[in-house]
Amino acid sequence: MPAPEVSAEALATRLSALGLTTRVLNHTRHTSIEAEVPETLTAKTWQEVLEVLAHADRFGLLATSLGGRTLWAAVNKAVPATGDVRGPGHQR
Repeated sequence: MPAPEVSAEALATRLSALGLTTRVLNHTRHTSIEAEVPETLTAKTWQEVLEVLAHADRFGLLATSLGGRTLWAAVNKAVPATGDVRGPGHQR
């Protein structure tokens, strides 16, 4: 399995190839990809976009009342193999 950052960049590249302008944002626990969705996106391209998004850990579409649509996807970062991964509040 590729590193999360590589997976996120691959998703962004594939979405760009479908004509979407993407942004990759690095967060503490995940890397996200965002893209504005043009109103002229064809049904065939939507299907291809969904096939790409199926490789993300989660994804969604944010639509505003003004007609703007932003597609987002997130790729989780790997959990450390050593150390305390239980998180705060679960210490012994």
